Amino acid sequence: MLIYLPIAEMTVNVFTLLALGGATGVLSGLFGVGGGFLMTPLLIFLGIPPSVAVATSANQIIAASVSGFLTHWRRGNVDFRMGNMLLAGGVAGSALGILLFNALQNVGQIDLVISLLYIVFLGTIGGLMAYESLRHLLLTHRRQSPPRPLHHHNALQRMPWRMRFPRSRLYISALLPLGLGLGIGVLVSIMGLGGGFFMVPAMLYLLRMPTSVVIGTSLYQIIFVTANATILHAVFTQTVDLVLALLLLTGSVIGAQLGTRLGAKLPAQYFRGLLTALVLGVAIKLAIGLFLTPANLYSVDLELPE
Repeated sequence: MLIYLPIAEMTVNVFTLLALGGATGVLSGLFGVGGGFLMTPLLIFLGIPPSVAVATSANQIIAASVSGFLTHWRRGNVDFRMGNMLLAGGVAGSALGILLFNALQNVGQIDLVISLLYIVFLGTIGGLMAYESLRHLLLTHRRQSPPRPLHHHNALQRMPWRMRFPRSRLYISALLPLGLGLGIGVLVSIMGLGGGFFMVPAMLYLLRMPTSVVIGTSLYQIIFVTANATILHAVFTQTVDLVLALLLLTGSVIGAQLGTRLGAKLPAQYFRGLLTALVLGVAIKLAIGLFLTPANLYSVDLELPE
């Protein structure tokens, strides 16, 4: 069944969009990510303009994040103190990101910038995660302990304005989660991410939070940062397609509950390995689509006179 998207100005299959929303919801509950890192490229692959894909993905991520967050909250797997610090930086960062998005849109470069950012960030984060996972497997195989335990603090964590985060068993500088939230907020607005895709690895490897609270805390800050980015996109860039968002939202709410149940049964080593594979797979697919010669080298946009 086909439906017309008024902002994207194209017709798509309803069931395809529902399936994409469901897949995003599963990722949200399973990995603690909003799913935008996968949703936005897939919408672009369907032919939806990148600017519309970014703004609309941020909108539908909210529902999936709320659904997954409530489950983790009931289990006590949310560090609200850490989440509030990340949220404060994220709200400021999303406002800054909207200004950059609008400036790039005005000069006609936003579509190219979105694709390049996805390739660079997905490739970099995926490579680092793959290296860390392989190193951990080698140490486990040799029956050696990882050289940097959870309570170890690196140079960044010894910055001033240190705070205690009892739920995460951390004593680190407040500047670290604030700065991390600021950077994530910018990326949410420009790339249509929930932020969890970058936030979860950063919370694991940079902040060194326990895996048990990472997912719920990530979903907590995603809800408010993406809501702020969506409102700003609707007001300043007018690229939020409500019809598209509602279809994606319907599938994502159902998928989030399934993903949360699967996540409770997934061992930590498989959790990181699957996330790494997803990240690298999307990066490779985007790079292939961007650098290969298209089937049609030229297109003509005919505009009828008024």
